[in-house]
Amino acid sequence: MLKEKLKNYHIILASGSPRRQQFFKDLNIDFDIQLKEVDEIYPHELKGTEITDYLADLKSKAFSNLSEKELLITSDTIVWLENKALGKPKDAQDAFKMLRALSGKKHEVITSISIKNKFFKKIINDTTFVTFKEISDEEINYYINNYKPYDKAGGYGIQEWIGLIAISNIEGSYFNVVGLPVHKLYEELMKL
Repeated sequence: MLKEKLKNYHIILASGSPRRQQFFKDLNIDFDIQLKEVDEIYPHELKGTEITDYLADLKSKAFSNLSEKELLITSDTIVWLENKALGKPKDAQDAFKMLRALSGKKHEVITSISIKNKFFKKIINDTTFVTFKEISDEEINYYINNYKPYDKAGGYGIQEWIGLIAISNIEGSYFNVVGLPVHKLYEELMKL
């Protein structure tokens, strides 16, 4: 269905995330992966969805001269806890700090998607609320040592061991927490 809708477009996914790439395969979309280096730095006064919208847009700006037949999709995810953005941890110590902060608390996972070609650009976002039960230092260290979650916002993957044992509640899209609000992307692409 979606494949038919997009048959006149060359879809470019600008993401190195294996999870996002899998979602595109699962949607049966033909796409190419193109990556460009972008310094993911945003103005410090931005909050929540403003950060992810800004970064998804910033990533799309690295691709100039798109043709009308090319459709570029970029995205960004953060964990938003107590008015602070948690991005990807730099190392094990950083990951530990993030997971310790998330323990026993509710946080937001925010993802923004930029859909762009020569003539238009649209940015959409989605927020999911995730609650962690209290987790021990031993559980945190086990997870970090075995899963090395350095490519994941907030230092965790909901689909991994930590998600199985620590997440007590989720309000909103599970797939958004994995890295892409697929239902919203599908809706937007069906409108093209």
